[in-house]
Amino acid sequence: MTTVRSLFSRTRTRGLAALAAVGLVPQAMGQGLPTMEAPSRGEGEGLLTTLQNYLFDFGALGGLILATVAFIIVAIASIATFNEARVRGEWSKFGVVVVVGVVLIVAIIWLATKAAEIL
Repeated sequence: MTTVRSLFSRTRTRGLAALAAVGLVPQAMGQGLPTMEAPSRGEGEGLLTTLQNYLFDFGALGGLILATVAFIIVAIASIATFNEARVRGEWSKFGVVVVVGVVLIVAIIWLATKAAEIL
């Protein structure tokens, strides 16, 4: 019974995909869906320019994700070092981790900003 269901489900999915490819799916199925937003630099004159603008947005998002990950890693390392310093009384290591972490985050944000200008 399950094989019949899976066969029917696959056939139905493939049939809808084929109809969508041909453009025969009723417009009612697509109502209520949001429209795609234009890239931040505008749509451009052609397909290639629009694609380049979307890739620019993707690159900028990658830089933001990199900065966020670096911030989280520095925060975790700082908290772990703070716990060690509180137990052992070695506050110099904590200070070094915090200072190096802040410099690292500032450098990553600055590099991501410069990369966005180059793109």
